[in-house]
Amino acid sequence: MTGQEQLITLSDAHVVHRARSGGLFSRDRVYALTGADLEIAAGETVGVVGESGCGKSTLAKVLVGVQRPTAGTVAFRGRDLWTMPSAERRTAVGSSTGMIFQDPSTALNRRLSVRQILRDPLDVHRRGDPPEREERVRELMDLVGLPKVLAEALPAQLSGGQRQRVAIARALALEPELVVADEPTSALDVSVRAQILNLLLDLKERLGLALLFVSHDIQTVRRMSDRVITMYLGRIVEEAPADEGLDRARHPYTRALFSATPGLLDPIDPIPLVGPVPSATRPPSGCPFRTRCWRADEVCAQRMPEVGEADAGHRFRCHHPVDDGQSTHELVSQAAAAATETAAATAMKECR
Repeated sequence: MTGQEQLITLSDAHVVHRARSGGLFSRDRVYALTGADLEIAAGETVGVVGESGCGKSTLAKVLVGVQRPTAGTVAFRGRDLWTMPSAERRTAVGSSTGMIFQDPSTALNRRLSVRQILRDPLDVHRRGDPPEREERVRELMDLVGLPKVLAEALPAQLSGGQRQRVAIARALALEPELVVADEPTSALDVSVRAQILNLLLDLKERLGLALLFVSHDIQTVRRMSDRVITMYLGRIVEEAPADEGLDRARHPYTRALFSATPGLLDPIDPIPLVGPVPSATRPPSGCPFRTRCWRADEVCAQRMPEVGEADAGHRFRCHHPVDDGQSTHELVSQAAAAATETAAATAMKECR
């Protein structure tokens, strides 16, 4: 964002895993993240949306230094994390970033009390003397709305919402500048999700945090964020201000995601996407979305689209972007017609 100091910068970041496939010595490459470019400014909230397996969690882990990129750079305040000496990197990552995981019941050590869980990062990084650490634990519990009587409770003795509050407090223990929340409410009951989201919004404002908010719930992401990025098969395919109208999204996949979200469109009429999501071990040539896109042609199969820019802060990768302001009803009709045409062509080939 113009005029704001960049806290984290990803440049052409790739993550490729090796996965066993069939034989004892046979391994496939899994392209978990491909060519990611992203900047997060101090105090900014960036939302990440996409289907399961699109690379959201991998992106989150790369940003907080949990996952080393196979290629590309991750810079924190202009310094590449992975060229730092290991001790310096651990200090920089540990004290400047925090992570809130999806399921607090597995993210918290079930054998430790709330007090021990919150004190652990203070002990590891040697923050203050013992009395100061105990005072910090009390501050953290108060910050996230946990009663002091729960200090000696074990995670199993807490509700799901209370466990997530503990996880949030632990992420804030070292006063980080960036917090990554990876699907922080998906494991919670609907009744407590709003409480946790409101808590995160309040903490972001009070503490001046930069926040990366990962979710498949587009309504929640748009409410929480300044910018929203859409991911598909390990790639960032669109980035736009969160307050832009839904009919201003330019990538066909983003529009399809929006149309499939209950309550955002009236009437709810999702854009049909034909076919399964391609495998991350064998991504399609050219544009990764082309195998499900109703607008795809031969050009889409031949090469990856360049980054296009609609307005300041609104970028997308698509050879045939949706027109600005084009109605979802029209896109539904186009996609349905393309699906019918494809089915007819396939049936004709089979008859031959």
